[in-house]
Amino acid sequence: MDASARARADMVRDLMREGHVRSAAVERAFRSVPRERFVTEDLRGKAYVDTPLPIPLGQTISAPSMIAIMLEEAELREGQKVLDVGTGSGYNAALLAAIAGAGNVVSIERHAELADFARGNLRAAGFGGVRVIVGDGTLGYEPEAPYDCVMVTAGAPRITRS
Repeated sequence: MDASARARADMVRDLMREGHVRSAAVERAFRSVPRERFVTEDLRGKAYVDTPLPIPLGQTISAPSMIAIMLEEAELREGQKVLDVGTGSGYNAALLAAIAGAGNVVSIERHAELADFARGNLRAAGFGGVRVIVGDGTLGYEPEAPYDCVMVTAGAPRITRS
């Protein structure tokens, strides 16, 4: 087992011990998605620390514990259709795809450069089937609607009403 795989296994163990990861589906997702593929090369050694990390354009990849909490609350199942708002590096989209299936995940990102970064990361990690759209996530993504789950990992100045 290489250093990244050991660090990933340790992270999952810690997330389970802390009660953030409770279900088999979320555990499998965290075990199968290599977080080091979703951070910049200079931060790969910190990929499995439970903290947000910077990614391009002043954005961040969320702390694994925060993502675990959201995934557990969503209670996703294979085959459900998911809209991921705020693609960032693509890590959350990959975890969603590991649970629901890559063809069931649409991720929307407002920064074209980040969307490209995420697409490359998703392909490299084996989740190329996730559709990454450039657009305003506060508007959702109507062409693929309806969704079984909408997960928002981006900040917004306000919540829109519709």
